[in-house]
Amino acid sequence: AKTHSILIARNGKLIYEKYFGGYNVFNLHDIRSASKSISSSILGIAIDKGYIKNAGEYLYNYLPSNYKKIIENDSLKQKIRLKDLLTMSSGLDAIDFGIERESKASEDFYQSTEDWAKTVLEAPMINPPGTHSYYGSANPFLLGMAVKNSVNEPLELFMHRNLLNKLGIDNYLIQNDISDNVYFGGGMFMRPRDMLKFGQLYLDSGKWKGEQIVSKEWVKQSLRKYFRLENTEDKNEYGYLWWHNTYKKGDKIIAAIEARGAGGQYIILIPEYNLVSVITSGNYRNGKYRQPEKIMQNYILPAVK
Repeated sequence: AKTHSILIARNGKLIYEKYFGGYNVFNLHDIRSASKSISSSILGIAIDKGYIKNAGEYLYNYLPSNYKKIIENDSLKQKIRLKDLLTMSSGLDAIDFGIERESKASEDFYQSTEDWAKTVLEAPMINPPGTHSYYGSANPFLLGMAVKNSVNEPLELFMHRNLLNKLGIDNYLIQNDISDNVYFGGGMFMRPRDMLKFGQLYLDSGKWKGEQIVSKEWVKQSLRKYFRLENTEDKNEYGYLWWHNTYKKGDKIIAAIEARGAGGQYIILIPEYNLVSVITSGNYRNGKYRQPEKIMQNYILPAVK
């Protein structure tokens, strides 16, 4: 099937790297929503640097004034905190899949409108913030607006200087939205080796080559379990834009934390074995987007000593 790359690092060393279907070490890959986990790290860095007080801050305070107007008469929307966006629990009708109806702030819907933020912010609230979690890209999209409005330089530059460049990532693409904002909902293009570096950064509590790039505390907060995503097949537990999953090895249950993107783009952290794996794929339309989990379960984990 359409697997494009498999990389495995153990104890910080690359031990396996294979490319398929014409892909190679140099190709940038569309990592889709796996870049949501990168978005999460950027908020953490903005907090570490004092641009935002903490994840408990209200989204309202970080919106440009024309968007504040949309929600100033909605007391429920004003209660949305940044951490509600990180945990997909904003309460907005922003459900990307898994339900029968067209959600008013689903990615497919708002991306076809003239003003994404207006569409999302005008969507009805279906729950109070911080009570129920449904996977929807509108949440990190709003987070990107908040971060953009808090840092004192273009967000692309902030991301480059404080994260990507420090990891030695110099060839990548960041997708912008219709208004030319960095799109925090997904769609970065990266080399699999660079995805691996990002996974390793989180496995090593935010440290890379001796430098603390993301605070240890933020990594800890990010990888906790806050909610179960109610619209996913497995009702996965969810952190700050990181998925929780479990695998089996013999009769042992192995905990994993994952960045996931459509079509099968995975960064999988297995803390118990000090292992990071990156799997990229092209299973966009055939329903096999979870194939990386099968590869982890059936091939990688059985080989771990």
